[in-house]
Amino acid sequence: MTLLSLKNITASYGSTQALFGVDLTLAPGEVCALMGRNGMGKTSTVKVICRMLRHSGGTVHFNGQDIGGLPSHRAARAGLGLVPEGRRCFGPLTVHENLIAAARGGHWDLARVVELFPRLGERRDQVASSLSGGEQQMLAIGRALMTNPTLLLLDEATEGLAPVVRQDIWTALALLKAETGMAMIVVDKSLRELRGIADSAVIIERGKTVWSGAMRDVGADIADRYLGV
Repeated sequence: MTLLSLKNITASYGSTQALFGVDLTLAPGEVCALMGRNGMGKTSTVKVICRMLRHSGGTVHFNGQDIGGLPSHRAARAGLGLVPEGRRCFGPLTVHENLIAAARGGHWDLARVVELFPRLGERRDQVASSLSGGEQQMLAIGRALMTNPTLLLLDEATEGLAPVVRQDIWTALALLKAETGMAMIVVDKSLRELRGIADSAVIIERGKTVWSGAMRDVGADIADRYLGV
């Protein structure tokens, strides 16, 4: 069974084309590492999936439905949960208010999110803008989980964080996979950590899928060719 399918996706920002043929297939419960050098189209692909960027060609199917014509809020209701690049927490709102802002009923509630990220419980009444970068990232993940998504998309969730906080995030993602079987697409550059949780990998170069397969098959040759500086 296929949970998500992107076939030959093209997309543009105005007159500037960003995607030239992205293909990606994800099964229920699968964790996919979406990789590539900076500026190659990873975030644009995530935006197409979440309907924040319209595609001009190809098809997007999620959970048996063609979602190509849906606005982003309806895609979210269909089961897509996004942890965006840059976190984008609601700065003036408290941790608690951020978490309940878009909450939907299901497995993930305040108690489970705080169990996953105890610091959010400790900071419950603080405004988000007063949190550290790592705490804001935990809040962004917790906020997405509170929508009880079928597919969680994380765009550079560990970028710019201190090593100890990065490890906290990776540990939480490993727990999500082991204990909930939630499908995930993880955009990140950390091959070592990705190998610990990802089942598959898709590599994008210049807006096009150039490699896809099992994460265990991403060897040094592939990394040097498509991911090296």
